[in-house]
Amino acid sequence: MSGTTDNVDTRSADQVLADESRNDRTEALSQLAFFAQYEDHEWLIKGFEEDPALRFTPTHQWQDPTGSGWTSESIINPTTIVAKDVLHLFYRASPRKESLASRIGHATYQGGRWIDDPTNPTIWPIASNEAYGVEDPKIYRFGDVYHLYYNAVFPVGEQDRAAHPSPGYPVDSVGCDISLAVSSDLETWEKIGAVTPREQSLLWAKGAVIPRAADGSAVKINGEYLMYVSEGFNGVLHVGTSPDGMRWEFRPEAYLDLSPLDGTIHEVATAYVEGDRLLLDFFYDHHGQWSAGQALYSLDDPFSQIDIARGGTLAWGGLTRWHDTLLFAQGWDAPLDQRQLHFYRSRRTHNGLDRNGTRFIGPTDSTAAESERDPTAVGHQVNADE
Repeated sequence: MSGTTDNVDTRSADQVLADESRNDRTEALSQLAFFAQYEDHEWLIKGFEEDPALRFTPTHQWQDPTGSGWTSESIINPTTIVAKDVLHLFYRASPRKESLASRIGHATYQGGRWIDDPTNPTIWPIASNEAYGVEDPKIYRFGDVYHLYYNAVFPVGEQDRAAHPSPGYPVDSVGCDISLAVSSDLETWEKIGAVTPREQSLLWAKGAVIPRAADGSAVKINGEYLMYVSEGFNGVLHVGTSPDGMRWEFRPEAYLDLSPLDGTIHEVATAYVEGDRLLLDFFYDHHGQWSAGQALYSLDDPFSQIDIARGGTLAWGGLTRWHDTLLFAQGWDAPLDQRQLHFYRSRRTHNGLDRNGTRFIGPTDSTAAESERDPTAVGHQVNADE
């Protein structure tokens, strides 16, 4: 047995949990494979390439507050936002790739280099619904406050399943809540707790996908904030609505139809607002093949699918404007056993030119589109300094 001496298991509880929960199937995910699936539709968000200068690798293991001997082998599913011209990165660190017992770290890019926050982990398991870890952060700006939504993972027993039966989305021994922490400075965080009621989620709710502008602002649509939830809730697509991003109410809403792609949904990853359009970037199964797709909506009618196509990103943490390009990060293509995040940037800038000065033929970038619309029409909060 790994980590044993004379048949005595010397692994910590977190290491045992990570080894037992490692997901070998998802280790086959590749950003480049998803890029290769793109179809030829004018409205698709595509044209990304890796920027090696932005690669991020933590320089050391953290001093974990739990004192359990926890260490990380993998970093994945990051989210980014820009504040005062500093690129902030929040990422999931795990003992094994796609395992339980995760923590959330923070780093900043300034002066041409990455600085891993010396106080990491930023978010670690404390509450009872976080006993199996905290995962997959998503960062949004709500006015002057930053909201970090994350997946809180907890053990599920027979009594839990009896109290919350979920035949449409069977839950075994692991449950998941969408939880929230808030901050005014991206450094000090206050945990608010779960925003998804278990009476509705039935022990599983994953991924706080809120319509987001390229500056990281959550976008109000028809006077309220929306959250697209695609995992759990007894296998029924749900939408959350909120006046402030703190208090959420959920209802069933069939907002995504994958029948044109002959696929079944795994997870909606990102909701990106570009001008008067909303695009959902999602991860799905196509006859046993990991696949990505995008769906197009109007901001005036965010649940009526206009079009859908193959091809997408692994941008679970959203798309961010950085030096006149769209940017996202992911860790699935990191070399084996290396803790590394790759950053992918669009070839186009806000004025229609790519980074080499070549005219980009395609839809207008969000930064230009946002300047031409009335932000108050949909409650879009924009920081003009960024």
